[in-house]
Amino acid sequence: MRIGYGRVSTTDQNLDAQRDALQAAGCDQVLVDRASGKLARRPELDKALLVAREGDQLVVTKLDRLGRSLEHLIVLSRDLQARGVDLVVLDQGIDTSTAVGRMFFHILGAIAEFEHALMAERTRDGLAAARARGRTGGQRPKLSPRQARVAQEMYDEKGPDGRRAHTVAEIAAEFGVSRPTIYRHLQRPGR
Repeated sequence: MRIGYGRVSTTDQNLDAQRDALQAAGCDQVLVDRASGKLARRPELDKALLVAREGDQLVVTKLDRLGRSLEHLIVLSRDLQARGVDLVVLDQGIDTSTAVGRMFFHILGAIAEFEHALMAERTRDGLAAARARGRTGGQRPKLSPRQARVAQEMYDEKGPDGRRAHTVAEIAAEFGVSRPTIYRHLQRPGR
């Protein structure tokens, strides 16, 4: 069975061209989504994947109609291949039931892995350079050292009755931060 899948990104785009091409390609069933390719939920694609059985073909007009990213396409292709479902992309002439079609997807997979490795390497290099300049990872402190000192003084200040003059909530409001932030910066006895 040939299952056609089409997608348009916005509601004002027309699906007719994709639907016509999929029907002309002999698709027994055509499912279409009106959703951005970046969205994870595409109910009609989910249906197409559920309906597809070993020996079936999932047919799309263009590769970008199917996947959110190259990585997503590779994962989807591997899933289809493991289930014995072939992928056919009409405009690019890709058919994973052929040796050339499978080779194309292996090349895409290698490129995706290479891209991922490069990103990881750049991240490691950036962190190493930051550490060499004395900067550690993570967010910058919410309070400067001077603000932390003032917060500590406010926390330690006693009223005429011997109790704390300021609550942690008041100190937090003074600096525009949360109470847990104030607690992280306080040097309390026994710590």
